[in-house]
Amino acid sequence: MGPGKGDGGPAIPRVTSSFRPAISADPPAAPAPAPRPCRQPNLICDVAVVGAGIAGLTAASLLARAGQRVELLEAHHQSGGCAGTFRRGPYVFDVGATQVAGLEAGGIHQRLFRHLNVMPPAAEPLDPGCVVDLADRQAPVRIQRDPECWRQERQRQFPGSERFWRLCEAIHQANWAFAGRDPVLPPRSWWDLGQLLGALGFGNLLCGLLSTASIADLQNLCGCGGDQRLRRFLDLQLRLYSQEPAQRTAALYGATVLSMVQEPLGLWHLQGSMQALAEALELGLTQAGGHLRLRHRVTRLEPAGEGGRWRVHGDAPGRADFVLEARDVVVTLPPQSLPQLLGEPLPSGYQRRLEHLPEPSGALVFYGAIERSQLPPECPSHLQLDWAAPGPLFVSISQEGDGRAPAGQATVIASVFTPARAWFEGDEASYQARKQGAMAGIQAGLAQVLQLGGEPWIHRELATPRGFAGWTGRPWGWVGGLGQHPLRFGPFGLASRTPLPGLWLCGDSIHPGEGTAGVSLSALMACRQLLQRQGQELRIDGDSSQT
Repeated sequence: MGPGKGDGGPAIPRVTSSFRPAISADPPAAPAPAPRPCRQPNLICDVAVVGAGIAGLTAASLLARAGQRVELLEAHHQSGGCAGTFRRGPYVFDVGATQVAGLEAGGIHQRLFRHLNVMPPAAEPLDPGCVVDLADRQAPVRIQRDPECWRQERQRQFPGSERFWRLCEAIHQANWAFAGRDPVLPPRSWWDLGQLLGALGFGNLLCGLLSTASIADLQNLCGCGGDQRLRRFLDLQLRLYSQEPAQRTAALYGATVLSMVQEPLGLWHLQGSMQALAEALELGLTQAGGHLRLRHRVTRLEPAGEGGRWRVHGDAPGRADFVLEARDVVVTLPPQSLPQLLGEPLPSGYQRRLEHLPEPSGALVFYGAIERSQLPPECPSHLQLDWAAPGPLFVSISQEGDGRAPAGQATVIASVFTPARAWFEGDEASYQARKQGAMAGIQAGLAQVLQLGGEPWIHRELATPRGFAGWTGRPWGWVGGLGQHPLRFGPFGLASRTPLPGLWLCGDSIHPGEGTAGVSLSALMACRQLLQRQGQELRIDGDSSQT
């Protein structure tokens, strides 16, 4: 899914063709045209959606399908955000996200594509979903798709922990049924509250007793809190999906994260690249009559003062600028961006809430290419390694014939969470030195987990938060949401409905959190609220006749 962590040693790339590898290049940034004054709105629509990542594409396509005139504005030259891709010669690299959830029957993406009358991208379930090496000289943990195989594996790896896993499964079953009824969390109106209460089942009421508990609390409750090996495993897995370790991950969130690999759910590997998910949603948007405007960077949001409408200011291609007038605006950027976008103070309580939000993480991501013969036999597609510096490593390896590398070769992506701001400090020389040190650390970790020798890399490069700031337009190159702490999850989280009429939020900072499935669920929630305000009901139960 999102970036993980890692460590490695220096290697000199070898060139096997006229394609020359980049050693330390960040992903290409979105162009930033110079602004130019504009007096009148040159676009008018019902809804402007800011940001064409998976959340923005989902929101825009659903609203267009419901008959709204929609303009989706994206600063980059392509959609997808951190679930997009880029090319280096013959290689296709997923920028950040490398797995998809929600393609199973009843999953959010399966429901979305049926509703939009679009074929989902070709994908295969991952089995194992991940192989986790705790670097303790014991056998790695294989997170298997079959529930019984996974039960046997965890009993071998973590004896005495079965009560913990069964409690997580019970919480997950209640969560799964709850999510399928499309709740609104946290509620900010009587309608929101009605949707929440209508989605609650008996299991959710019982789980409510754990609403402020963490996964570590569940471990202690089940009598295995002293199992430090289990805690290390939980910390590694949860950090990927919640940006928090077990001690700071909400139990009601983490229980589902820990169950997402097994049937009837699953993690999926897309054929071609992660961009296939964005392209399918783009098709749904255009078929419904919506418009995607690439290289349109939003710089300011302004209440128009005329019937509660909004003006959206920004830069467009060709050194032009634009002003778009809309009844509603859906923002998928980090909520910390709102004060700068609005240019004036928000309601005081909301302003303070935004000012005190924790900063999301940045990421270091290694993009490499290798001869497949260099990899271990039956190498899994996803691995984790508990590694010291620059941090625990999450590794994604392309499959033969999936369109990411020529025959007989593979792409290797290794990601590491990192504090983002520090990468913008100091001079260029110190930045490059830190970058080369991180590259060396990640390569050493890859050499260990993939059993590599010599100098195997055909291509290698490293992206830092500086590169992600250019790619995504997010402050400081943040790559995730707020972190799923018990006091920031569900009823305690930031709402999609803001205090400003007609301004809505969705994305990885809004319930239910990170990952392609999470941000699509947040977009569905915001769209249902927005359309209800217009007297429309939105359902996506798979019946394309309903809106």
